[in-house]
Formats: sequence, structure tokens, C-alpha cells
Amino acid sequence: MKKLLFPWVGHLPFVAPVLLLSLFGVAMIYSAGVLNIPSPVTQGLWIRQGVVLGGSIGVLLVVSRIPMRWFDWTAMPVYILSVGVLAATLVVGTGAGTAEGVRSFLAIPGFRFQPAEAAKLATVLVVAKLLASRESSPQYLRDLLLPGLAVGLPLGLVLLQPDIGTAMAFVGIFFAMIYWARTPWPLIVFAASPGLALVLSFNTIAWSVGFILLLVGLYLYRYRLYLVESLSVVAANLAAGAMAQPLWNSLADYQRNRLLVFLNPELDPRGAGWQLVQSKVAVGSGGILGKGFTLGTQKRLNFLPEQHTDFVFSVVGEELGFVGTSLTLLLFGYLFFKMIQIAEESRSLFAGLFVFGIMGIWLTHVVVNIGMTVGVVPITGIPLPFISYGGSFLLMSWLAAAIVVAMASDKS
Repeated sequence: MKKLLFPWVGHLPFVAPVLLLSLFGVAMIYSAGVLNIPSPVTQGLWIRQGVVLGGSIGVLLVVSRIPMRWFDWTAMPVYILSVGVLAATLVVGTGAGTAEGVRSFLAIPGFRFQPAEAAKLATVLVVAKLLASRESSPQYLRDLLLPGLAVGLPLGLVLLQPDIGTAMAFVGIFFAMIYWARTPWPLIVFAASPGLALVLSFNTIAWSVGFILLLVGLYLYRYRLYLVESLSVVAANLAAGAMAQPLWNSLADYQRNRLLVFLNPELDPRGAGWQLVQSKVAVGSGGILGKGFTLGTQKRLNFLPEQHTDFVFSVVGEELGFVGTSLTLLLFGYLFFKMIQIAEESRSLFAGLFVFGIMGIWLTHVVVNIGMTVGVVPITGIPLPFISYGGSFLLMSWLAAAIVVAMASDKS
């Protein structure tokens, strides 16, 4: 009876790491605000995050009791609504915090939220519905067309804001879900090839080698693809190579600088490279046990920019050291392990796809956020799930967790 009234009780191994990471996030946001010279920007943010966390727990208690079929029925209307609201940001959107230069927020008197966070959740729902409605797993590239369009529409709107970091989460959604739908690996590689070609196109030799390998792969897989599909893949790769320079020219100066300093942080250590240099110093100076909670010098001297949002992991590294960062990564790893278990045990393909799609979002955020703090991926401005400050992202993450519990508890 208790599990029927409170489904989350039966899924504590999943809910517990979500709650622990969220509480840890409130503590680290508090620490990020402890500076030698107090800043009005960071004062009290941990209280706001705590209030949102309290509301998020309430969302879990309510949403986790909703039958799974309701999410199936409402997937398309919710998706259409979320994309419509996302499109509105291009007209009346504003910036905020680290995203001051993009139109990613909608402001209502007394309230401000980021529609892209809701759009990510809605996209997972509708792609799960599209893939689950198939009689068999995707066997041709054309089978990925509708899921690709469902992801591509909000992704394109986010790029127009422009918000490259959030756009990467939509890419994570697509590939995580087509993988769980048992799409053959060659098709996944072909679907990813235009994006890879775009990256390689900045080096003529690398792009040429990649294109030759693609042609060889298409030839070896020719019996499983229609001619028009093979030609489409070739055309998409050629187009990606041709648009690299125009795309580079269309980037804002700060976006180009982020990519340049990723390749060479010392290129502009007091300007565009400041964030990366200070982040690496903070993480590296933490040593094994760190400098102690609230005692990080890079943070207290305010050398570390955006330490409560995009670079909160740098604060963890400086103050809690290798032990603290390792425990954080282990907690994320355990969370993802439990999500894979839930997806595998789901009686419905729709539920399994949804769970794995949400994991694709969170995994993308974790890899990119932590990667940028230590200099292995470019700085894109993407929060760390449950730990970075941000009400919209925290609330939507808990809503996603609530739906995961609802689907895992549904026996229909």
C-alpha cells in the first residue's frame, strides 16, 4: 500500500542519488557565495536553490503517481506547446547570468524561466513515442527521419538563440534514444557523420581522410541502404564541409574566442582564456583532500568566474580535492547505472526509451560541464545536473526524475 501511495519509496536507489546531488549542489552554491569581498550577485543564491529544490521534491511526490499512459497520450501536445514557447524566445527572449548574450529566457513579472529545459523533456517524450510505435527497430536511415526532425526542430531554435551548450543536449537525446531503440551501429555512425565532418572540415587533410572512410563504409554497407540514403549521407557530409567557414564567421566574437582558447588557453590568459586558466588552477590546487569547504582561495578572491553555475565543479575540485570530485563522479555513475537498470527492466519500450533519453541529457551535461572545467572540451556554458545554480534546470531535472519513477512503477 505504501508503494502505491508513494511510488518513489520503491525506487530509493534511484531517488537517493538525485537528492544527495541536489543537496550537495545547495551546499556548493552556498560555498561559491563565500568570498573575501561579498558580492551581491551570489548572496542568497543557495537559499533560492533550496526553495526550488523543496518545490521539486513536491513535484516528485505528485508526478510519480501519474499513470504512464498519460505521458504517452500527452507527448505530442506537450511537444508542440514547448516548441511554440521555445520559438517565442527568438522574439521576446532575454539573457540571464552566463547566458546574458543569448535570448534563452522568458521573463514574466516576478518569474523567469528557460523554455529549452522544458523542450528537452518534451522532445524525449515525443521521440520515445515515435520509436516505440514502430513494429521493429530502425533498419534504414529513413527510419530515423521522424525522430531526427523531432529533435532537429528544437535544436535549431536553440541554435538561433544562440545557445550551443543547450543544443548539445539535444544531440545527446537523439543518439542515446536511437541507440536504445537497437539501431545498428553503422546507421548511428552514418547519422553522426555530418557533425563529425563539420568538426574535421577545419583541417583539409582530416576531413579528406574522414570522407574517404565514410565512402568505404557506405560501400561495405551498400546492401542495407537505399541509394538515395547513401547519396543523402554523402551530400550531408559535403554540405557540412562547405558550411564550416560560414558557420565560423556567424559565431559571436566570444564564441570564437572560446574555441581558440580551448586549443591554446595561453593565447589570451587575461581575456578569453581567463575562465579556463583559473578553472584549471582551482581544480589542480585542490590536491587530494582540497583546501576545505568554503576555503578555496581562487574562489574567495573571485578569480574563478561563474563559480556558482558553469564552474561549480571547479569549486568542488579546489575545496574538496580529488576525493570530493571522485565521490561526485561516482555518485553520477551510480545514478546512471540505476537508470540503465530501470530502462532494462521496463515492461514498455516507451518507458525504457524515455529513461535512456533523460540519461542522455544528464550524461551530456556531466561530460561537457566537467570536461570544460579541466580543459578537455571547449567552454560552452552548460550546467552540471543538480549541482549548478539554476531553477529551471533543477526543476525540470526533478520533473524528469519523477516521470522516470512513474514509468518504473507502472505495471500496466
